[in-house]
Order: sequence, then structure tokens, then C-alpha cells
Amino acid sequence: MKLFNSLLMAGALLTAPAMAQDDEVLKPVVDEAAKINESAAESQEKINDITDQIGSKLQQFKTLNKEIEGLEVYNAQLQRQIDNQQQEMVDLNAAIDEVSVVERQITPLMLRMITGLEQFVELDVPFLPEERANRIADLKAMMDRADVATSEKFRRVMEAYQVEMEYGRTMEAYSGIHSIDGQERDVEFLRLGRTALIYQTRDASEQGVWNKQTRQWEKLDSSYRTQITKGLRMAKKQLAPDMLMLPVAITD
Repeated sequence: MKLFNSLLMAGALLTAPAMAQDDEVLKPVVDEAAKINESAAESQEKINDITDQIGSKLQQFKTLNKEIEGLEVYNAQLQRQIDNQQQEMVDLNAAIDEVSVVERQITPLMLRMITGLEQFVELDVPFLPEERANRIADLKAMMDRADVATSEKFRRVMEAYQVEMEYGRTMEAYSGIHSIDGQERDVEFLRLGRTALIYQTRDASEQGVWNKQTRQWEKLDSSYRTQITKGLRMAKKQLAPDMLMLPVAITD
């Protein structure tokens, strides 16, 4: 037993230096392994950070792609609008060219219409001579004005024709100065369309009618006085419309 114990003690004494020597050998390995593990952990953190960044960038990429798709659709819509506007500009320019052509054609037409209206008034029954002459003079002056649109000029010319047409369908009484036997007299004129133009002095002592055939004024006898007075009152709406017995020139 003593011998065995001695052997154990000797073995223990022999083992202790060996373990100490192993520790010295293993310590650098353990330290290196610890460093490797620490480095691996840091690397993993970096990898995780890079992965997160890649995920974020990928999400941004997807978002940008959606925005680009939206912009492409929007740009396509804008391009269609631009194309339509360009076509409208082409059509508008063509229309302007056509208007210019029409304007060049319609201006001589309006001048001829005014000349024709002037000749018509000169040959017509001589009622409202000053008013009608002024209307034609205004039309002539208007044609020389650059600040009046062609459409407005045409409207005014047509309006003048319309007024002349209305004269043929209306009955009118108006005051004026008329030369009777070389004297200027204040009279009332009675116009029945373009059928008859009659005057009567204020005191109803004299009356006369325009003869279309001779283009002269002719005196009427007193037998027409009552009918002319009645006609004047009807034209002034002082009497209800009624039959009138008045002289009418017969034309071929």
C-alpha cells in the first residue's frame, strides 16, 4: 500500500508539470480561437448590416420602379395631349387661312351690297331720306375702319338690309319739312309700306302723295283729308287699325 501511494504521488508529481506545459501550449490556441469567434461575430454583424442595407435598397428600388411606371403612364398621357394640341394648332391654322380667304372674298361682296343698297334707296319712295342716307354713310365709313371685325361689318350690312325690308311691311307716321310751292312747310308724313307716301300740313289744309311713275309729288284735294288724318292717327296707334281710302299709284 505504501508503495502504491508513492507511485500515485509520483504520478501526480509527474502529471502536474505535463498539464502546466499543455496549458501553455493550448492557451494561444484558445486565445486565437476566441479572437476568431469574436471576428466571426463582428463579421456576422457586418453581414447583417449589409443584408439590411440590401433589403432597404431593394425596397427603394421597387418603390422607384413603381414611380417610374407611374411617370411613364403620365408622360404617355401628356404626349397624347400634346399630340392633340398640335393637331388642334394645325386645324386652327388651316381655319385661320380659310377665314383669311373668306375675308378677302367677303369684303368686296359687302362693298357691292352697300352700293346696291344706296342705289335702291335712291330709286325707292323718298321716305326718311336723312335717316336712310346716314345709315349708308355709316356703313361706308365702317368699311374703312380696322378696329371693326369683318364679322361685325357683315352683321351691320345685313342689319341695314333687314331694316329696309321691314319698311315694306310697316305703317309709319313721322314729322318733317316739305317744300310746297317753293315754301318750306312743317308737315306729317304717312307711309304705308312702300305702297304709298303721303304728306299733310299741320293744319290739315294741304296734302299730297308721291307718284312712283313720275317720281314727283302731287297735290291731293281735300276729299282725302279725313282719310289721311285717320291714317296718321292709326300709324301713331291712336286709333285701331281700320280700312283706309287713299290714292295708290299703279306700277307696271
